[in-house]
Amino acid sequence: MGSKRGLEQVASIAVGGPVEKASRPGNSTSTLRDGAALLCDYVEDLWHGPGREGKTVELASPKELEAAFSESGCCMELDGAPVDEEGVMAACRLALRYSVKTNHPKFYNQLYGREEPVGLLGQWLTAATSGNCHTFEVCPVYTLTEVHVLRKFARLVSYPEAAEGLFCPGGSISNIYGMHLARYRMFPKAKEEGMWGCPPLVGFCSAHCHYSYQKAAHLVGLGTQNMVKVATNRSGQMCPEALEKAVQEALAAGKRPFFVGATEGSTVLGAFDDLKALRPVCDRHGMWLHADCAWGGPALLSEDPEVRALMDGIGGTDSYAFNPHKLMGVPLQCSVFQTRHHGILMNANKAGAAYLFQPDKENTQYDIGDKTIQCGRLPDSFKLWLTWKSIGDRGWAERVDKAMALAKFMEARMARGGYHGRFVSVLPRCFSNLCFWYIPSSFGEFDPHACAHGSEEWRRLHEVAKSIKARMQAEGKAMIGFQSIPLDGSDALPNFWRMVFASMWSVTEADMDETLADIDRIGAALFPEKA
Repeated sequence: MGSKRGLEQVASIAVGGPVEKASRPGNSTSTLRDGAALLCDYVEDLWHGPGREGKTVELASPKELEAAFSESGCCMELDGAPVDEEGVMAACRLALRYSVKTNHPKFYNQLYGREEPVGLLGQWLTAATSGNCHTFEVCPVYTLTEVHVLRKFARLVSYPEAAEGLFCPGGSISNIYGMHLARYRMFPKAKEEGMWGCPPLVGFCSAHCHYSYQKAAHLVGLGTQNMVKVATNRSGQMCPEALEKAVQEALAAGKRPFFVGATEGSTVLGAFDDLKALRPVCDRHGMWLHADCAWGGPALLSEDPEVRALMDGIGGTDSYAFNPHKLMGVPLQCSVFQTRHHGILMNANKAGAAYLFQPDKENTQYDIGDKTIQCGRLPDSFKLWLTWKSIGDRGWAERVDKAMALAKFMEARMARGGYHGRFVSVLPRCFSNLCFWYIPSSFGEFDPHACAHGSEEWRRLHEVAKSIKARMQAEGKAMIGFQSIPLDGSDALPNFWRMVFASMWSVTEADMDETLADIDRIGAALFPEKA
């Protein structure tokens, strides 16, 4: 894989004839070819070779990293002096060596990992062609793949055929679009007059929402105090009754409710707000209902009716965010924003730059750029489109359902016991989020849910996940996140692990067993029984 001969053949096909080697200094294609082979070998090793049994990260401090690059002949400081091809390749090898191996089967630290191979090919291809999705004229293929992928999403969520959308640089930007359009729909004058054309606006989201809702509030001019956090139940779902109460309080304070940001698959607990219950509250008060499905959206692709049912009511929302770069494993970045309201993206964002969006050009109906708040925009649809063509609907269903199956498997393993310490669930598994404590045997028998905040038991347990993770990182073992949050408005719980199952196509049950065994082994060593 990644041979020079194969790469030369691909390049020959792309340009329609034999490839001549570049001879100009600093413009040689030999570095590019060697780099392409290096990248192919790197990902193949992690997916199918010895690398999958190696470290998830080779831990190094900033000073150690800078020293390693200096020793390679390609120091990190941009001192103005060029390096030769050998130095460039040395820098590439060091970048691969010291980067976190998110394609490793034991990387669970964030809501992404283990890229789809065909998606990676799509990413490399769009980088090579340097596509820019603002006009059809300069981006014909990728404009059409964006159109067709968005049509597929509209069918997936049961939106009208005329629904429109965009690929955005992440779910946070998608959530900003939702709030931005909600304000425009209620107060179109805000486009020209800004917040002077609006009464005091207030939006609502759950206490377990993504922090991007807060950022959206200050970016569009509400201010973070006017993005009200609504109480949740113990499972992390926004309470419709609490939303109604919060709306009434805002009205009594002379504010205008205009936006509700629901969460479908919360970052930590994996909770899904009840969209069917939230819709009537929004209708009563004329509020826009946006759903952050960045993590949980792929539930719609499952063949399991219970998993799909988590997204019930999505067709009744006004807009949503959906990140294929998370559970689906499409290379970062790949994020969809879509609204059911045709024409609002163009009306809210159009600036009509005459040098770019000339009305007398060909195929101007496909010029997407003026619907966005950007100018330059990556053709992120292509890698998703190419992957979808490669594996089909059934392939996505198999991937989503494998993630659910592995989450169930690990939950059952923890419940079965047989370890030095105990694994205790924070909550029953929701979607593919598994939240749990590891309690060393030296701690004895106690209920972590009943620990008084700040008590001796609470403080001792709070240190466990942090200490074990530090040792696991030093050893290059599985990377898993931990956090301390409240469940239902009460005090924060002691640190607990949050295991997420994203893009698990290359992961096995044996990987789950090994991860639990490593946590137990390190925990027993760090918190031993007293002699």
